[in-house]
Amino acid sequence: MSTVRVTPWQEGDVPSPPSELLAGMRGRRPGGELIGIDRVLLRSVPLATGWNGLLGRVRAEFDLSLEYRELIMLRVAALNRAEFEWGVHHPAYLDAGGSDEKSQALRKEDADSTLFNEEERALITLTDQSTRRVEVDADVIEHLKRLFGEAQTVEAVATVAAYNMVSRFLVALAI
Repeated sequence: MSTVRVTPWQEGDVPSPPSELLAGMRGRRPGGELIGIDRVLLRSVPLATGWNGLLGRVRAEFDLSLEYRELIMLRVAALNRAEFEWGVHHPAYLDAGGSDEKSQALRKEDADSTLFNEEERALITLTDQSTRRVEVDADVIEHLKRLFGEAQTVEAVATVAAYNMVSRFLVALAI
C-alpha cells in the first residue's frame, strides 16, 4: 500500500497523549506494541479514546463468538480492500478457530460456499448486505435472530458497522 497520508504519532511528539490512553491502547495489542492505525488515531486524542473503548468492547466483550466476529471482520476487510485490516485479523481468526480455507473463501466475491455452516452463511449475508448497500433485508435479521437471539444479532450488526468504520478509515488514510 502507499505511504500513510498523515504523519503517525511517535514517542516524544508534543503534545503527548494521556498515559492512560496509551496504556489502554497498548493493552489491546499483542506485546503492547502500537500498530499503524493506533499511531494515526493518536493524532486526535478524543477519537483515539472513543475508538479504543468501542473497538475494545467489540473485540473482547461481546457474547457473539470471537470466531464469528473475526469472520465478519475478515469479510468486511475483503469487501473494502482493507489489506491492513486483513493482516491484523487473519491470524486472530485462525487463533479463534477459523480455517485458512474459509478465510480464503471470504476473499471471493461470492463467499457463500459449502465450507461455511448455517450460522456463518447468515453472518456473511448480513456483512455483504450491510457493507455493499447499507440496507439489510428484514428476513436476514429474522434469520439471525432465530440462530443467535436478539442480543447476539445486535452484536453481529454492530461488528459489521464497527469494522466498516475501521476499513474506511484505513483505506482513506492509506494505512
